[in-house]
Amino acid sequence: MSTRLSIGRLHWAWLVAAASFVAIIGAAGFRAVPSVMMDPLHMEFGWSHAMVGAAMSINMVLFGVTAPFAAALMDRFGIRPVLTGALLLIAAGTGLGVFMTASWQLLVLWGVLVGLGTGSISMGFVATVSTRWFVARRGLVTGVLTAASATGQLIFLPLVAHITDRFGWRWASIVVTVAALAVIPLVLLMIRDRPRDVGTTAYGAPAGAVDDDVPNGSFGAAARGLVRGARVPAFWLLAGSFAICGMTTNGLIGTHFIPAARDHGMPTTVAASLLATIGIFDVAGTIFSGWLTDRVDARLLLVVYYLGRGASLVLLPMLLSPHAEPSTWVFIIFYGLDWVATVPPTIAICREYFGAATPVVFGWVFAAHQLGAAVAAFGAGYIRDAQGGYDNAFHVAAALCVVAAILCAVIRRRPSEPDAGRADEADTLPADPGEYERQGS
Repeated sequence: MSTRLSIGRLHWAWLVAAASFVAIIGAAGFRAVPSVMMDPLHMEFGWSHAMVGAAMSINMVLFGVTAPFAAALMDRFGIRPVLTGALLLIAAGTGLGVFMTASWQLLVLWGVLVGLGTGSISMGFVATVSTRWFVARRGLVTGVLTAASATGQLIFLPLVAHITDRFGWRWASIVVTVAALAVIPLVLLMIRDRPRDVGTTAYGAPAGAVDDDVPNGSFGAAARGLVRGARVPAFWLLAGSFAICGMTTNGLIGTHFIPAARDHGMPTTVAASLLATIGIFDVAGTIFSGWLTDRVDARLLLVVYYLGRGASLVLLPMLLSPHAEPSTWVFIIFYGLDWVATVPPTIAICREYFGAATPVVFGWVFAAHQLGAAVAAFGAGYIRDAQGGYDNAFHVAAALCVVAAILCAVIRRRPSEPDAGRADEADTLPADPGEYERQGS
């Protein structure tokens, strides 16, 4: 069999990337649900903003801590079975949600089931695909796959908002359920585990190159990935900054932007459209960030991204109004470009320190992201219930962005590595296991 299997002129890696993109979109459908349905659930059941925020906190914690173990499961059982199971969990959580009558059911369905499902199709999955299938264009592919979540938000937010207003939140949940189920046939048809499975090499790898084989195929390996990362100071700096990233995106804006806009008199459909527009610019910003990560110091990019995000959050309470004013659109565009632009450079720094072990190690960095998101999802709801508004939540988030920029600025470049942002060089693991610790200290 040829060592460069492709369909026509298209390398198989691009087919895997395309199917992965669609799978992430399908999983992202639920991301549109909580902010749109928070007020309808409050009005129907009397559940507080903090209660819905608590369900999302459980979801985000599981979303994060599942990632490294999902990467291990993908190595042990294959990508397709794990993705299929994850999509079924998402469909079960949203589909059974239409029968909810008590708050504990919200916690189990939206929190536990959907959290486990979406956590298996998260940034650990992105790192697995980009690391296994790409040598050249790795940063760009990372950016594109990361942007898929925002693309899902772009597709589903206006739809979910419209259906919720017109037909009720239950019908909106059904739409998300159907979307998750519809992706499964594409996953089974096009996803493959490794380039050698189709008789080829990773895109951009030299002819005859072998796949990186890292012993990540067990829960024990996932735990060892945490131990390996914990010995390197750069891991903790990335985890801390990425926790703040989660606080200021999924946890705060993703969960509470629509209720915050409604507090200022903005209709739900308008607020949902604005949040979806963030998704439009998020796609462009993340892909561009991936392109920059192949060329610019990843540390510098992260400092710029976090400082810019903090400045925009300081201004947000003054920009919200009953209508989408020009100043509101400035925030939407800027924040959208910055939303998850942090992911490609964060993965690049992980790859600099951990090479082919990046998927599992980055899974733990992403777990920190989701723990931060969980804190903000509940905390912002609590502030809203206690103070009647979100202003202080936005101001605290802005201050934390400055902290994140400082954390990224002090990460040291690994001396023996070429430019960490370049994605056209093969990743290797040091022969000496202690080399990470010496280079990270």
